[in-house]
Amino acid sequence: MLRSNEAPLWALFSTGGVVAAFLIPVHLVLFGLVFPLGWLRPPTYEHLLGILRNPLAKIYLVTLCSLPLFHWAHRFRYTLYDGLKVKHLNELIFAFCYGGAAIGTVLAVYLVWRIS
Repeated sequence: MLRSNEAPLWALFSTGGVVAAFLIPVHLVLFGLVFPLGWLRPPTYEHLLGILRNPLAKIYLVTLCSLPLFHWAHRFRYTLYDGLKVKHLNELIFAFCYGGAAIGTVLAVYLVWRIS
């Protein structure tokens, strides 16, 4: 009996959707509206760098970047399959979508852990 890889991919899809729906808007509102408009005092560079030196903050940032990528990959894969009816390119689409998300995750890990 063949085992399917669909369950972990759907789990990544759903958690990526939760992160994209709940956490990213908070960051966009804070750093795109609240701090630039002066409603709150923005954190200093040194303060943000101090936060980023914490390993838990690094894990949070990698999660914030990587899980929405897997959400996108799954959504885009099924958009191509169902919307454009290109199921005959299954392996290529799978490699492009999830490979792109994996490369983005590796890049996020590299950039976040490079902060010293």
